[in-house]
Amino acid sequence: MTEISGYSGLRAGATAVVDEAYSFACMRCGYGWEQSYEIEHHTDADGHDFVMYVADGRIVPSPLNRPTCQNCDGHVVRIMRPGRVASARDAAHREHRVPSAGPVEAVWEPEGAHPAVEHRHWHLSGLLRPFRRAA
Repeated sequence: MTEISGYSGLRAGATAVVDEAYSFACMRCGYGWEQSYEIEHHTDADGHDFVMYVADGRIVPSPLNRPTCQNCDGHVVRIMRPGRVASARDAAHREHRVPSAGPVEAVWEPEGAHPAVEHRHWHLSGLLRPFRRAA
């Protein structure tokens, strides 16, 4: 999501400020996070344009050049549009909801007819599956 807010007076010389937000997912450890940036557009003394990324009031390197995982310091990070991490967490949470308690009818099954118990192990690829593009 990009919003142009014009000159905000954050730093001297900014000609425009663009608000951007990104979601990040580390492909090494599975950690996900979101961050908003104010991208300040400037012109140097020679007339060349440049931008400065500001996050939480501090100038930071561009997250698009070489993103670093905040959890494991890995550099294999997927950058997505904002809200993707939150929606993946919400989807995972919905799947794990516990049904309301109440009477349960026991079904008799002959011995040896029990289906295998399904064990679920969550991986980042599984959490991101709803967001993959169809080929």
